[in-house]
Amino acid sequence: MEKDNSNKKSLSEQLKHTNSPMFSTAIFAFIMLLVVVGTILSNMSLESTFFWTSPTSEVITMERKPLAPPKNSTSRYRMAWLRSHLEEFEAFKSTNLSEKFHQRVLESLNDECEVRFFMTWFSPADYFGKREFLAVESVFKSHPQGCLMIVSGSMDSPQGSTILKPISDLGYKVFAATPDVSSLLENTPAKTWFQEMKSCKRDPGRIPLSQNLSNLARLAILYKYGGVYLDTDFIVTRSFKGLKNSIGAQTVVEGDSKNWTRLNNAVLVFEKEHPLVYSFMEEFATTFDGNRWGHNGPYLVTRVVQRVEETIGNSFTVLPPVAFYPFNWIDIQRLFQTPRSRNETTLLKADLIKLNRISYGLHLWNKITKKLKIEKGSAIDISISDHCVVCKGIQR
Repeated sequence: MEKDNSNKKSLSEQLKHTNSPMFSTAIFAFIMLLVVVGTILSNMSLESTFFWTSPTSEVITMERKPLAPPKNSTSRYRMAWLRSHLEEFEAFKSTNLSEKFHQRVLESLNDECEVRFFMTWFSPADYFGKREFLAVESVFKSHPQGCLMIVSGSMDSPQGSTILKPISDLGYKVFAATPDVSSLLENTPAKTWFQEMKSCKRDPGRIPLSQNLSNLARLAILYKYGGVYLDTDFIVTRSFKGLKNSIGAQTVVEGDSKNWTRLNNAVLVFEKEHPLVYSFMEEFATTFDGNRWGHNGPYLVTRVVQRVEETIGNSFTVLPPVAFYPFNWIDIQRLFQTPRSRNETTLLKADLIKLNRISYGLHLWNKITKKLKIEKGSAIDISISDHCVVCKGIQR
């Protein structure tokens, strides 16, 4: 009996002890730790699902942090920033591999190519994702005998070869080659601009410099070699064979498809040493502004064509929006959605006819649509499925 009383007393003392402020604080801290750990594990699980969804059920991939100076920085600060980050820009590097660029282009893109295509990729290979791969696939669906060179140092690597292997294994001619941008710009009006930027004597601006280097590189490539340049968010739906010296209008005066108001540089088709492409490079070098989005890209080609149309206008063609930009960046968003009514189904069929019979392709406006889910049965889902060659994981 005394023993039982002793045990009760001991237990009573323990409970009394556990009611102390210190013990309560410790218990609370432990509970909070469990909550935090649970949240982290849950987020990790969500991230895993987020990154590994199938190509058409979800197109969101890892967010690419742009290599750019702080938005509110001064011109002087941005030049100092560029100096400290210069080694991170592959376009400024010259290596044994890049010095072979010219020869590799000549060997890879020979007369056996039905059509010669170029894309540029100045980001890490890690970010060459599902949309970019689908864009590459679509080239060969419409051009089985075509050739595509991805101008990129990061893709000209074992990792890049692995990414492109499913397509090259099917016998399609897709290559990646490290550019020597300095040599590429030799004897062009943009050579001095490039040297000054590389020497950090120019303000790169707030816009990611890689974006503007891509704007320039595509012009130099077409001027030196001729062919078709495509952005990596462009799905080809019809053969480009027979097209030459063409640029596409993005917007026109309503009701007048020939009266354009803005052009775009996401698709360019030009022969070697075309005078308009030379004028584009000239404009780039003399009016460069790295603080205004589009100034060195779509707005640049618009300015130049407006200025030279009367002098060399008969040497190139401005195609209507339906050719390369059949849906603007607002209207295209409905193409990602499954039709939910009879009217929407009818509209879907009309959209597909436009894409497959009239347009040469579809610009996805990735800056706007990259986070949109591609719903099963949507126009984008069907179009991608109709114009793939590997077709791995694509839903219908």
